[in-house]
Amino acid sequence: MTTRPAAPSTSRPRSAARVLLGAFMTLAGVGHLTFQRQEFQAQVPTWLPVNRDAVVLGSGVLEVAFGLAMLSGRRRRTVGLALAAFFVLIFPGNVSQYVSRQSAFGLDTDQKRLTRLFFQPVLVAWALWSTGALQRQGAPGRPGAGGGRRED
Repeated sequence: MTTRPAAPSTSRPRSAARVLLGAFMTLAGVGHLTFQRQEFQAQVPTWLPVNRDAVVLGSGVLEVAFGLAMLSGRRRRTVGLALAAFFVLIFPGNVSQYVSRQSAFGLDTDQKRLTRLFFQPVLVAWALWSTGALQRQGAPGRPGAGGGRRED
């Protein structure tokens, strides 16, 4: 019989941060698919030879999925790692928006667009911390070893 490793421990602040990020991701994904499609198209790198609308729709579906996964609280560690990777993968779009001086989401000056770039690492850290993705796993009950609630 195989046992699964214990889930990373959680706390109320971590859980609240995870739920808040999940709600944010779900709303952002819905925005991609509906009322903010044109705004999000400004973040698709200009050098990328793809249909901007297809990229926005695809990333919207992913963001809704990430949001719902964060809200569910299941497989927190895996979801946190995947969401952090997603934030890293979409960073070139933010750089492109800055370099090409595309205005969207109120980012209508170079200073605002530059400031936005520094927020991406915050999102990566938020995804990792709120899900306990970087906590060590080990035997349940060992302090710091992820001996908290089970993920599933």
